[in-house]
Amino acid sequence: MFSLALRDDAVLRPLEVWHAEEFAAHLDRAREHIRPWVGPAFVTTDVEGARGTLRRYAERRAADAGGLYGIWLEGALVGGVMFTDFSAAAESCEVGCWLEPAAEGRGLVTPACEALLDWALVERGAHRAEWHCRADNARSSAVAERLGMTLEGTRREAWSFGGTRHDKQIWAVLAPEWRARR
Repeated sequence: MFSLALRDDAVLRPLEVWHAEEFAAHLDRAREHIRPWVGPAFVTTDVEGARGTLRRYAERRAADAGGLYGIWLEGALVGGVMFTDFSAAAESCEVGCWLEPAAEGRGLVTPACEALLDWALVERGAHRAEWHCRADNARSSAVAERLGMTLEGTRREAWSFGGTRHDKQIWAVLAPEWRARR
């Protein structure tokens, strides 16, 4: 089974349909914290919804169009990273992340995203990787900066949450930049 050590007490591995109960329990701990920052279909409220989210990502992975990877800290699922989009034909992808509050500030997301970017930009030959986040999500913007991404622009009022429109930042790194940095 695929498992990548992020550090002694944390691993990254595929988040699969059979993790539905664990994913649902994790979302119970994370839901209100991540709801403003992720798509509404991701933040489910029960095991069946969790299973549906995991199934959608499994289908995307099978179609070579995305993927979902969990971060386990001391044996507990605390968050993850994902290819929200992956296109071998277009040589591009979009990477994202989420964490429950207790896992923030522990240095988990950046190395997990680096693993995804290494795979996409080095192994798979993608040319461009993007990161999309709300402009007011300082933690997410900081991850993009740590990954060596460039802020390419802001889409005004492109993110709707709670009846309010928010600006959305688009960050990106190109394969030559990534290889030079690594």
